[in-house]
Amino acid sequence: MHILMPAFISLLLQAQEPVLPLNLRKSIEIAAAPDGSIRLEIATEAIAQAEARRQQARAALLPHVDGSVSYQNLTRNLRAFGIEFPTIPGLRFSTFAGPFSIFDARATASQSVFDLSAMRRYQAAKTAADAMKLEGDSARHQVSDQVARAYLAALRAEAHLESAKANLELARAVERLAEAQRKAGTGTAIEVTRAGVQVAAERGRLTTAESERNRAHLQLLRAMDLKLETRLELTDKLQYAAPPPVSLEQATELAEQGRADYMAQRRREQAAELSYRATSFERLPSATAFADYGSIGGAVNDSRATRTVGVNVRIPLFDGGRREARRAESGSQLRVEQIRTKDLRQQIELEVRLSFDNLRSAEAQVATAEEGLTLAQREMDQAERRYKAGVANSLEITDAQTRLTRARETRVNALFAHNLARLDLGSALGAVERYLP
Repeated sequence: MHILMPAFISLLLQAQEPVLPLNLRKSIEIAAAPDGSIRLEIATEAIAQAEARRQQARAALLPHVDGSVSYQNLTRNLRAFGIEFPTIPGLRFSTFAGPFSIFDARATASQSVFDLSAMRRYQAAKTAADAMKLEGDSARHQVSDQVARAYLAALRAEAHLESAKANLELARAVERLAEAQRKAGTGTAIEVTRAGVQVAAERGRLTTAESERNRAHLQLLRAMDLKLETRLELTDKLQYAAPPPVSLEQATELAEQGRADYMAQRRREQAAELSYRATSFERLPSATAFADYGSIGGAVNDSRATRTVGVNVRIPLFDGGRREARRAESGSQLRVEQIRTKDLRQQIELEVRLSFDNLRSAEAQVATAEEGLTLAQREMDQAERRYKAGVANSLEITDAQTRLTRARETRVNALFAHNLARLDLGSALGAVERYLP
């Protein structure tokens, strides 16, 4: 009694915990929220970093304004600056000046007038920020795909659990029938024992199915970034649903236009090209306008307003080959991004073709599994009637029971494979939500 009390209390507390009703679309909405997934939180921070880099690059094109206030009290040795006084007989001039004070309050400003390299660098940073936003969309699609797969796995575990319960109930019914036949004198004790063995086997399969269901729920909670002690109630059922019709050519075109990861890669290639141009334009002259205005004097009340206005033209001549090395590096980075774009395009075409093949195969598996389940159920009914009529022994009904169990499992696996193939097609097209079951 004392040993059973902790388990009873645990079950009682578990029963008091609230249950979260959950369907597939709601699970995706929870995970796709800005704070619903660690991956999305990281993607949000990456977007913020890219936006900050864009603003840093833009700063080179905007005015720079600074202000300063200084006060100095100093002495100077004029001889150190090459200042020598003539020698006059009877007079001696000191080369030591000071102490004297200088007060200077001044505002300075500069503005880039012409710098193609800075312009291209800003355009590259802006394109990279756009690419990072698309990466955020891609991360959201990946999270949706991951949660959908975890949800489908949980549905499969639920369906296996229901099948295990139905198989156990069927085994118990056969056991009761064998016992009734034995009492009526038309059955034997070995048939009752054989039915009991089948009940024990189905009870073990039920325990395994319950463990698999619990594991699938935990994996779904982890994919949604929810507390693992949350109890779930899946409101959907594993069933067949035909996907929206689309041809292979249309699917390939839609994938190139709709997949966020491909569009992000295209933006990265454009950013690399702009960075390459920015490095090349470093060889061109650049012009900057500058000005300052302030008050300078020996003290605050003894100062005069002064100003400076000018234009600075910088002409790069030779920097030891550093500029050419950066240009070669940025050119290599551009070629790498072009290779990645080509590889991703081929990968998308492969994924679309594979998803089409998997979907056709899964549809055939579902049709075969449905037909097999119907035949297995019919065989089971016929074997039960023959056993009740005494024209067959328990081996026939046990074989029919085993085939019915396998047919139920095959149907569940076929439905799961079809729903997974639908999801694969949606992921390949970049439209997971559209191809949800």
